[in-house]
Amino acid sequence: MQHLFSPWRIKYIQQHARPAGCIFCLALEQSDSPENLIVRRTGRALVMLNRYPYNNGHVMVVPISHQPSFELVDPATRAEMMELMTQALTVLRSLYHPDGFNVGANLGAVAGAGVADHVHLHIVPRWGGDTNFMGVVGQTRVLPEDLSETYARIRAAWQTS
Repeated sequence: MQHLFSPWRIKYIQQHARPAGCIFCLALEQSDSPENLIVRRTGRALVMLNRYPYNNGHVMVVPISHQPSFELVDPATRAEMMELMTQALTVLRSLYHPDGFNVGANLGAVAGAGVADHVHLHIVPRWGGDTNFMGVVGQTRVLPEDLSETYARIRAAWQTS
């Protein structure tokens, strides 16, 4: 029998309760680090890794302004978010060489937003054949790279781009 190990999942399993407050606003209060997963911060928005990614390199673009939907975010912030999304695509292409990306947002809890009150964009690198039986049968994702390594790689690449 073969064994697949995903040791980072134990933190999620054991700490399934969410912290009080908005996870993005809480991260904003800290210095950028592997603990809060912020890889890039500008005056109006930030880019951070998803703590429970769908694929390696899964990042989110988040406005500093705590708003539930894009139409409530000022135009300058929306423009900065789009620029950060474009930069994220460039960084992720150079590091991971994906075949494509999913880019999108879930607006509202009924649309699947895990954090419905602070709008954000997801950028998920995709590769041909990156889906397998684990997601369907075991409802588990198998990622070949530890989150701390992903953080270090993306942060370093962003600083040199």
